[in-house]
Amino acid sequence: MKIVYSNESLLLVSNVKNLIEAQGISTFIKNEFSQGAIGEISVFDSWPEVWVTDDADLERATEILVSSQSDMDGEDWTCTNCSEKNAPSFEICWNCASENS
Repeated sequence: MKIVYSNESLLLVSNVKNLIEAQGISTFIKNEFSQGAIGEISVFDSWPEVWVTDDADLERATEILVSSQSDMDGEDWTCTNCSEKNAPSFEICWNCASENS
């Protein structure tokens, strides 16, 4: 088992887990409920972490993570259906649910 990602936000950690598992890679979250231990243990030691179950999946999981983060750095796009401006992380228009084309 190898760690892929860690962040203080369980929401972000869960999102990374979901992105990786959507590609067929088995993962789990470590420290999911450790936030209450802050003070007893280091803050960084209590951050939730995404781990891959099979060490052989680490490289592919890391690629998925890097790819998902680079998609968020892109430019806003305008929906061809309703002309609404959307963030680069959206694959479908938030206003009319049309796909980004």
